[in-house]
Amino acid sequence: MTAFDEREAAFERKFARDEEMAFRITARRNRLVGAWAAKLMGLTPEEADAYAKAVVQADFEEAGDEDVVRKLLGDLVSANVDTNEASIRTALHDATVEARRQLIE
Repeated sequence: MTAFDEREAAFERKFARDEEMAFRITARRNRLVGAWAAKLMGLTPEEADAYAKAVVQADFEEAGDEDVVRKLLGDLVSANVDTNEASIRTALHDATVEARRQLIE
């Protein structure tokens, strides 16, 4: 194998690791923000766990965060929680920071 091939293989491995880490951070973030929303809705611990999993699953509907924001906003409004899209996006940001911190430690 040439030096170029070795370098290319190393970049491919790094890309794969970075993509896996990004996926794990997003999944953890969605679980954290699902737990946050469940607490606002007053769900039981069992319901909160199921809801957090449902938020993780909602992220697979389309690329980006819009599917998660729509689910959270719809569910929180249905539960008569006074919220808006900006507070949900803030919670997503905060959960991203926390998820990254948890996975790095």
